[in-house]
This record gives sequence, C-alpha cells and structure tokens, in this order.
Amino acid sequence: MLKILVRLYLVTIAAYAGALLLIPDAIVGAFHERFIAYNLDQAKGVQKLIVERFRQVSATQWPEVEKALAADFAPLQIELRRQDQIGLSHDDRARLSAGENVVRLGDWGYYNSALAPLDSTWAVELRNPPDPVDINLLSWGVTVLIGAALLGCLLLWVWPHWRDLERLKETARRLGQGQLSERTQIPARSNIGELAQVFDTMAHDVERLLTQQRELLNAVSHELRTPLTRLDFGLVLLFDEVPPGCRKRLLELVGHVRELDELVLELLSYSRLQNADQARERVEVSLLELVDSILGSFAEELDSRDIEWQVRADDNLPRFILDPRLTARALQNLVRNAMRYCDRQLLLRLSLDAEGHCLLTVEDDGIGIPVDQRELIFQPFYRLDRSRDRTTGGFGLGLAISRRAIEGQGGTLTVSQSALGGAQFLIRLPRG
Repeated sequence: MLKILVRLYLVTIAAYAGALLLIPDAIVGAFHERFIAYNLDQAKGVQKLIVERFRQVSATQWPEVEKALAADFAPLQIELRRQDQIGLSHDDRARLSAGENVVRLGDWGYYNSALAPLDSTWAVELRNPPDPVDINLLSWGVTVLIGAALLGCLLLWVWPHWRDLERLKETARRLGQGQLSERTQIPARSNIGELAQVFDTMAHDVERLLTQQRELLNAVSHELRTPLTRLDFGLVLLFDEVPPGCRKRLLELVGHVRELDELVLELLSYSRLQNADQARERVEVSLLELVDSILGSFAEELDSRDIEWQVRADDNLPRFILDPRLTARALQNLVRNAMRYCDRQLLLRLSLDAEGHCLLTVEDDGIGIPVDQRELIFQPFYRLDRSRDRTTGGFGLGLAISRRAIEGQGGTLTVSQSALGGAQFLIRLPRG
C-alpha cells in the first residue's frame, strides 16, 4: 500500500508542477490579444506621464530626465531606446510608428516591458525588473505550501482506503496461511465495504467447503481402515488353509491391503496438518538427540543397504522449542525419501544461521531433482517420473506432509542441489 501512496503522490506532484508550467502559458497564448489589451490599459497612465515629462524638455536633456525618472520609479527601470535597436516584431514597429504604445508579455500574462514612442526614432521603455531572490523564494514557498495542503487533503482522503485495504491484505494473508476463521472486520460504511463483504462471504464459503472436505476425508478414511484391517486379518488367517502354490499370491494381496492402509494413514495425517487451528505441542528439545533417535529407527535398513550415513552438527547447539512430533514426522519422511534415491551416501547437518534459526539439511548422492520440479514435489500426490515404479514406492504425500509439518511451526522447507550430487532438503526453524 505504501507504494500505491508514493506513486499517487508522485503523480499528483508531477501533475501540479506540469500545470504550473504549462497551463499559464497555454491560457496566455489562447487569449494573447486580451492580455495585450489589458496590460496596455494598465500601463498607459504611467507611460503617459513619463512621455509628457520627456516632451517638456528638449531632446538634448532627455538623458538627464531619464536618470531622474529612473531614480523616481525605482525599482522599475526606465531607459531610452532607439526603435531600430529594440528588436520588435513587424506589428509592434507599426504600432510605435502610429504613435501607439507597445507591451511585451512575461510570465502569467503580466507585461515584462512597456514601450511608448517619443518621436520617429526614440522610444522610452518601462521594464519590470526580475524579482529579488527572497521574493522569488516566498512566491515558490506559497506554491509549495499550496501543494503540501493539497497532498495533505489527499492523504486524509486516502488514509481510510489505505487502512481498510491493509486490513483486507492481512486477512487474505492469514487465510492463505490456513487461518480460515479470519475476517476483514471492515464496516459496511467503508468505501470498500462492499468489497470487504464479498471477500468475507468468499472466505466463509471457502472455510465451509474445506471443512466439509476434511470431515468427509476423515470419515471416509476412518471407515476404510476398519474393513481394511479385517481384510488384512482374514487374509493372514487364510495363509495356512490355501494350497502352497497360492500362498505367494496371497502374500501379494496382503501387501496390497497394507499399502492401501498406509495410504489411508497418510491421507489422515495430511488432513490433520491442514487444520491450522489445531493445537501444536511446544517442547524444549535437543535437535541432535531428536535426529539420533530418528536415524536409530532406520539404522538396520541403512546398514542392510550398505548406505554410508553421517550426522554433522555445530558445537554448542542450543535447545529449541518446537513440536517434536511434527518435526520428527518431517525428518522421517525426508530421510526415507533420501534412502529411496541415494546411491551410497546420506548426510544430515545441524547448524545455526546468522539470526539464530536452526538449519537442518538432509542430503544424498542420488541424481537430484530437476529445477523445474523442485516446488511441484511438495504438492500432494505429485511424484517424479522415475519414482512411479514399485522399486521406490511412495504415494506422493511424504514431502507434502513434511512441508506442512514444518510450516505449521513457522518454519520453511526448501530443496536445492547437494554438494554430494543429489538433492538437499533444508529445514529452517525459528528458535522458539
């Protein structure tokens, strides 16, 4: 909003300055003859007195009269001029030859100089001198003060719009963060009251639809788990009753059932993480101990696959206040993802940034993730082409759950290229 106000001010100032420079000249140009006639009437009295003063004496005494009149009329300037040296236009020379006065316009349509003929050769010129510096400063000061008053009035008019638009922007930001109960709280009498009402109605509809979606997902997931559990149990009981040749097929069916049950659990987890109003557990923990406990659950699988894994941590890492369950869930998904695609190496690093935030990276030596897909992988059910096979498995929810779990604590999760050659997932968590 500040950019809008600054741009509005700049446009207003430019328009005001342009109007001061261009409009007076345009008006004077459009009504030139009227301004000429007006200034001739304004100056004719003074010019008549000056001409009579010169004509009271002989031409040889005109220089003395010029000096005397210059002193009397100061700061106005009076000067004798030869008509052929003034640089007049054809029309102005014709007027002087006819014995008529001539004026030359300056700024704002006021005369800059007035000429009155004395004879066929000489004319007396009455000039307005340039304004003194202090007078110029005062004149421009008045102009600036008028402009400032206009800008002040503009600010008084813009401020309610600015305040309400900022409130609207903040509400939109919070809605984007998942706080679906947020509303603008802008009164109907506001200039954007109708817009705010439409926005609040939209927010209400979005909240209602998402709530219905989550409730439906939770209900369906819970209802699916019961028959899946029964089916799994029933298939296991049939193992000893089926012929040996069918047991392999039976085990495959059990694997499919358990895979489906795992998918349902993932959906439930993702659905719960979407609820921004859900209470988060806040506990002071040691991140190094948390990482060690998570890797301990994968130690047997890491050793069986001959994967070299390592944890590097800065010295004297402080304890952090966070949700250990969500953090552990995010790390488990990232470690599991790295195990799927690494060749031989897996690295976890713990450090602090300049602002005291915790930095936790999970790196591998796999083939990495293309730049154009590094944000897509955090979308639910999105999987890279190379992962759409049964060797790597996965449902495309792990990374989406990890990002939700970290962002729910005010942190961020990003991906980049690792020095090992594969992917590097970076978790940044606030200290408390």
